[in-house]
Amino acid sequence: MSKLESLPGRALELAGSIGQGIRQAVPDSAIKWVETGAALTALRSGTKVATRLVKRNPAVAVAAVAAGGLLWYMARRRAKQRDGQGAIEGTSKRVEAKRASRPATSRSRRTPAAE
Repeated sequence: MSKLESLPGRALELAGSIGQGIRQAVPDSAIKWVETGAALTALRSGTKVATRLVKRNPAVAVAAVAAGGLLWYMARRRAKQRDGQGAIEGTSKRVEAKRASRPATSRSRRTPAAE
């Protein structure tokens, strides 16, 4: 194996060791600030993309908002139904089925309706 083939592996090892060194040297609060900054940057760029989409396709944006509202409403309604469906405590009594007698059927013919 030549040195050129092992170069990418060595670069990954070096980057990993540098990252570990930075994580150990920097206090936890600073890492939290960096993570928060990254999250805010992602939110800001996502907002820009969403704004462009709404400006170019307002119908799609309206449909997306309506679908989101409908999904939220359905989830809320289902959660309320589940809350009301607790186990009902009580007692039960087994009732044996009896064979019912057949009702008498009328064998008389129907007369045709007067025209």
